[in-house]
Amino acid sequence: MSNETKRDVFERALDEWYSLVFAVGDQGEEAYGYCEFDGTIFKYEKDYDDALPDDLPVIPKAWGDTIEEFKANHYRLSEIFAEWDWNYDEQELIARAWLDGYQVEEDK
Repeated sequence: MSNETKRDVFERALDEWYSLVFAVGDQGEEAYGYCEFDGTIFKYEKDYDDALPDDLPVIPKAWGDTIEEFKANHYRLSEIFAEWDWNYDEQELIARAWLDGYQVEEDK
């Protein structure tokens, strides 16, 4: 899995698309759909499918480390709540991070 978000892949694809279109000159719509662009489009379709969702929960590094440790040791999600004293909002965030993935907070 990549650390890129869907938006990152989309913006990268647009940048490359515009570069390709301008590289072939003023062909505009005539250039669209030619096989020279197919490989690029297919590459970005795969990258988009593999990218992380834009709305992943952002959690402290210690929480991420705990999730990874519990998963590596084949614990269940419920066991992380028994091990630590979490409030309700933290439990929801941890559950989303466990199931969907997460981003680690940037150091301040």
